[in-house]
Amino acid sequence: MHCLCLSLVGMLVFNGAAQAEALLLAKEYQQQNVLGWAMSEKLDGVRAFWNTRQLLSRNGYAFTPPPEFTRDFPPFALDGELYSGRGQFERISAVVRSYRGDWSKLKLHVFDVPEAPGNLYERLAVLQKWLDAHPQANIVCIPQQPVHDFAQVQAFLRQIEAGGGEGVMLRDPKAPYQGGRSNQLLKLKSVHDAECTVTAHHPGKGKYTGRLGAFSCRNEDGEFRIGSGLSDAERSNPPPVGTVITYRYRGFTAKGLPRFPTYLRVRSDP
Repeated sequence: MHCLCLSLVGMLVFNGAAQAEALLLAKEYQQQNVLGWAMSEKLDGVRAFWNTRQLLSRNGYAFTPPPEFTRDFPPFALDGELYSGRGQFERISAVVRSYRGDWSKLKLHVFDVPEAPGNLYERLAVLQKWLDAHPQANIVCIPQQPVHDFAQVQAFLRQIEAGGGEGVMLRDPKAPYQGGRSNQLLKLKSVHDAECTVTAHHPGKGKYTGRLGAFSCRNEDGEFRIGSGLSDAERSNPPPVGTVITYRYRGFTAKGLPRFPTYLRVRSDP
């Protein structure tokens, strides 16, 4: 595993100029050749960008952690996830959205140091050097494993999913950090998820009479319906039209729309 401290010459100073709105975003793994890439666990946390002064959400809103949470953060930018463990997304989201949330179990799990020089391993080594000198910092450097063959990736995915984890992230370690959706960062899961915007509510029938039966949703590829995955409480009080939600799906139809979409949750990061 790589997240090692490399020998660095001179003092590195980064200006934190990278902005949250220019974060690196992943594409889906679709049989690309990932030999020689780096793989790590996909964490089900809340994306956060440290700009040397404050933690920002994916959309650029400032989180409000207690001052001691970031006291030992470095003077250079970090990209990662606020995370406390598998299966805890709802609790993590509630904490970071609250002005007085309990951040004591959270840490920033970092997968890149955007403005550091070198390849991915060298960029992460800059952070590891800081953590060696500041072990009390609420930061974890996410381990990166070199990919030798795809069987190794599949075994890693099975291990993560068996333990209740989300999936695997695959990264070209030679690629520089660049904002936007990238072919150099891929996510691999047995069940995919994506986001869409609710456009209409449709009344239920039978046992769902008087409650939501399904809603229409639109993404960049078109409009489709989602009618499963909702609890009785959510059918009685569904996400309003205009809400961005996360859904799961298994592949695509001939029209390029998600197959078997299932509601997961309202996208709750600011």
